[in-house]
Amino acid sequence: MDAKDPLRGYRERFCIPCGKDGEPVIYFCGNSLGLMPRAAREAVEQELDDWSKLAVDAHFEGRSPWYSYHEQFRETTARLVGAQPGEVVLMNSLTVNLHLLLATFYRPTKMRYKILMDWPTFPSDIYAAKSQTSLHRFDPNEAVFFVRPREGEHTIRESDIVSILEDHGDIISLVLLAGVNFYTGQAYDIPRVVAAAQREGCVVGLDLAHAAGNVPLALHDWNIDFAVWCSYKYLNSGPGAVGGCFVHERHAKNAKLPRLAGWWGNDPTTRFQMHLQPDFVPVASAEAWQVSNPPIFSMAPLRASLAIFDEAGMPALRAKSELLTGYLQFLIDQMPSEKYEVITPRETVARGCQLSILAKTHPKELFAKLEQAGIKVDFREPNVIRVAPVPLYNTFHEVWRFAQILGQHG
Repeated sequence: MDAKDPLRGYRERFCIPCGKDGEPVIYFCGNSLGLMPRAAREAVEQELDDWSKLAVDAHFEGRSPWYSYHEQFRETTARLVGAQPGEVVLMNSLTVNLHLLLATFYRPTKMRYKILMDWPTFPSDIYAAKSQTSLHRFDPNEAVFFVRPREGEHTIRESDIVSILEDHGDIISLVLLAGVNFYTGQAYDIPRVVAAAQREGCVVGLDLAHAAGNVPLALHDWNIDFAVWCSYKYLNSGPGAVGGCFVHERHAKNAKLPRLAGWWGNDPTTRFQMHLQPDFVPVASAEAWQVSNPPIFSMAPLRASLAIFDEAGMPALRAKSELLTGYLQFLIDQMPSEKYEVITPRETVARGCQLSILAKTHPKELFAKLEQAGIKVDFREPNVIRVAPVPLYNTFHEVWRFAQILGQHG
């Protein structure tokens, strides 16, 4: 499988850490922090070089002018998430973007004020949602509620989401879901959920932290209202790198929408009139939600990363991802069932490249043994080990090797 893998050459374009024995580790942690593209160093050094030689003039005379730096990502980002170029912008970090968009799209009334989320939910999203409800003077523990897996199950049934919407849609202002659940690795049937939510008049937002660069997305066609994501996981842009957001064009072009405004979201033709133009005139695109000029050094690695995604293409990446996780699932199925359970859905359409393995005995000890064996995965309390074979740089042999070590130490 490795010999005939059409994506095998991309592995050489990433820096793979070595263990204490000097050999490359088996890195299955791209769902937490993706590996560094080799070209990222040159991209950052170019901006440092322009800063040193041009200083302020690099805003307009640099090789990638800083003033318009964010604009170079419109097309590649739109292709990545299935959007129109005017619907996407790279800016800030995920939770900052979530707050900015909630300020616009969470507009509760006395009767319709609840936020529906999936459980388990990444804590930062919960904090953001609850704090937004508090700002509107609602009790956050009552205003934010969750759809949960049924008793004895690990993942959520979309039919349960639909049922909640049908039964309580008149009091739900916003549905905020993960594109792929961080804990279980479940990918939701987004079009089905969106259709059910919009029938009830609810706004729909997505956290795509574990979906962008992992699973195929069609944000425009799905007709969601907004989405946010980080870029340091599957998108390989480095720790703390700039995140992204999507605003559907029906909203992005609406200048009357309330928002938390800043100067970089202002019409660029008047942006530098400063005090002569004190009234905010939003750009007729998702870029209107920008509040500050782009952080160049945090954005530069995205030039290297997104170029790789554009070149490889999500269809090819997805095809290999399905094979990698399918092979891993097959190998784990051969092990004694009393030791492990994969809580990620078996259907490939319902998962990305992460399999979450529930270790039934001594989970932390098992995690430590995997680390000692040169396998980099991550652990989530109380007993889940997340394993993410990423199609850009992981191999079928690594999957096989992981399974051998897992079986030996279980």
